[in-house]
Amino acid sequence: MSLPREHRRRLVGLACPVYGELLAGVVAGIVNMVWVARLGGPAVAAVAVATNVENLALGLILMAGSGTTVLVARARGARDPAALRTAVRGGWALCALLVPPVAVGGWALREPLARLVLGGGDGQALRLAVGYFAVSLPGLAVFFAQNLLDGVLKGAGDTRTPMRLAFLANALILVLDPLFVFGLCGLPRLGVTGAAWATVAGRSAALAAGLVALRRNPLLRQAATARPAGRTLAALRATAATGLPMAADFTARMAGSLLLVAVVARIGVASVAAYAIATKAMYVATMSFYAVRQAAAIHTAHTLGASRDQRAAIARQAALLGAALGALAALVLLAAAPWVMRAFGARPDVAEAGTAFLRCVGPYLALLGCFIALGGVFEGAGGSPLMLRVTLTGTAVQLPLAYGLSGLGLPGVCAAMALAAALQCLAVLALSRSFAPPRAPARRAAERAGERAGAP
Repeated sequence: MSLPREHRRRLVGLACPVYGELLAGVVAGIVNMVWVARLGGPAVAAVAVATNVENLALGLILMAGSGTTVLVARARGARDPAALRTAVRGGWALCALLVPPVAVGGWALREPLARLVLGGGDGQALRLAVGYFAVSLPGLAVFFAQNLLDGVLKGAGDTRTPMRLAFLANALILVLDPLFVFGLCGLPRLGVTGAAWATVAGRSAALAAGLVALRRNPLLRQAATARPAGRTLAALRATAATGLPMAADFTARMAGSLLLVAVVARIGVASVAAYAIATKAMYVATMSFYAVRQAAAIHTAHTLGASRDQRAAIARQAALLGAALGALAALVLLAAAPWVMRAFGARPDVAEAGTAFLRCVGPYLALLGCFIALGGVFEGAGGSPLMLRVTLTGTAVQLPLAYGLSGLGLPGVCAAMALAAALQCLAVLALSRSFAPPRAPARRAAERAGERAGAP
């Protein structure tokens, strides 16, 4: 088998389960909102703002989960059980450091936080949000632990188990939602708070199953018997240093998306609604880009850990795969745009604006798929700070461009998005020629051994 084909096969094999995992979460979130919608508008508002807060918290856990994935993959490539155990310990230590201020602090500040995200007031939505936060914010401890466990397994080369755990958690949430929300089968009617309890219960079951899978993984079981390569505090710092740029990159993208909504609002209410529906439809495509990104990060870190610098070959295959997925999504949306808007129940003016947007989003999707996929190579090679700079630059360019082109309606905003994505792709390609990855663990170990052998 040729080397490019081998890299492509490995990327697809890692990315497909990750995509299933991401898609399962989105589907469960939509169905969860369908059940809550039966409780009325205030209930929907309460759960919606709580979900946005959880998305912001996800940026924190990405620091531990993504950093652990890369460090575990490097140790796996180097076949260094001691380094692998150290990477796992560092991830758990960082998770333990992040959980108390988020879970306990969030619970203590649940009412001020609800007022902040809902814009003040003392209405029903505020009371429902406070009740939801009382369960969901402490429950983030389970969410953080589950994401870190997934990161350890992915770094060890197993992306299928996290997918199965996501299916388990989301299936339980879908079953428990109506039971807890409406008090079926003799259970008390908990309303909006019941949706929070269902989410925590489903994730807790997945975490318990994941811990069993972790103990059964042959690579991790072998590493558990090795003597750690360093102190836990040093491992925590290494995990934070590796994962922080990835978390910041995610947060920057979230902030940029929120600010772009403010730009779209200048066009009109119908455009805001159309843009919101269109971006939800695009999630199916963009999640596939991030699945390739995770696969590229794992594969790159593994090969570098084995002292094989194949970044260029992996980058080519990742870019081609990301661009192909973007082009495929563009063709589907080009043909199905009116049906997509109709499926969301859009009014005629909203449907018209959304259809125009989806039909001109093709170049943006192809460029975005290429850029996001290439980012995984940088992450796996320790170049996340460079990717963060490119993301920040792209966001800084995109927002004024969108503002200036908003006079053309949503197609003008779409053009600004495509131009910013093209700039990011060019920047990544330029940086890839000069970026040098850190030395692999195996190489450093060999150098230390040579120094000891040559010492008098």
